[in-house]
Amino acid sequence: MRRGDSAPGGLAGGDMEDGGVLKEGFLVKRGHIVHNWKARWFVLRQNTLLYYKLEGGRKVNPPKGQILLDGCTITCPCLEYENRPHLIKLKTRTSTEYFLEACSREDRDAWAFEITGAIHAGQPGKVQQLHIQRNSFKLTPHISLHGIVDKMHDSGSGIRPSPNLEQGSTYKKTFNGSSLVDWLISNSFAANRLEAVTLASMLLEENFLKPVGARSSGAVRSGDLAEQFLDDSTALYTFAESYKTKISLREDINLSTMELSGTVIKQGYLAKQGHKRKNWKVRRFVLRKEPAFLHYYDPSKALKGTSREISSK
Repeated sequence: MRRGDSAPGGLAGGDMEDGGVLKEGFLVKRGHIVHNWKARWFVLRQNTLLYYKLEGGRKVNPPKGQILLDGCTITCPCLEYENRPHLIKLKTRTSTEYFLEACSREDRDAWAFEITGAIHAGQPGKVQQLHIQRNSFKLTPHISLHGIVDKMHDSGSGIRPSPNLEQGSTYKKTFNGSSLVDWLISNSFAANRLEAVTLASMLLEENFLKPVGARSSGAVRSGDLAEQFLDDSTALYTFAESYKTKISLREDINLSTMELSGTVIKQGYLAKQGHKRKNWKVRRFVLRKEPAFLHYYDPSKALKGTSREISSK
């Protein structure tokens, strides 16, 4: 959430009124001692990142804690947790590490960009460079596509294919477009997402990768190299030599699988009131279409957790 936006769930407060807030919203934070994950309301200021507990649908003052940004380093994408692909890692001047999870790749990147700008607020030249990097493209010369593919296959640091579902069909040994873009950036093959997308398109063009399913296959047929690869969590790809045909789902497939086959059109964190106890908890909501369903998840659990249905049609 950017300055001037209204906070969800009645969470607007004094922080928005003093003009010092750069960004605020929900993130899921890993605990320091017990490494459990809990949703917190974060408020980014020029020098600090504050986080608050949630009670009764509102943030609780004073803050639960704060992260001092002076001398802080940021890692994004952070791939240290396989089942949490939308992580940001902050390391303070005293080497304390914070792991923060956003609800989507777009939300994660928006937070990372704003936090990075706050870290370098006293260096106007650095902030200007960040804006240029975010919107520019410069492909590294003499790239070895074979070297990239070899690294992708590495058992320790490579990208790990897994079964994925698209439009009611399950595909073996696949990975989504956003995960590959994250991997290319984290392994320094690309400096930004635009470079990574172009690199991935080159891997497709040279038949190192194959599209899997309707979304990614349709993009490949677009004819434009810059648009052939989709930086999207619902677009699937696989290694060319390990390509497997889809496994058609049985006719007696359960409803929950069909519910999850729809295209994701919006997702984000919201504070939801319980049906029985009327308490408030943060949930990750995902809105899909064709078929249309709105599901919510406990964000303290890994991404593969159980969902609940709110409505469908």
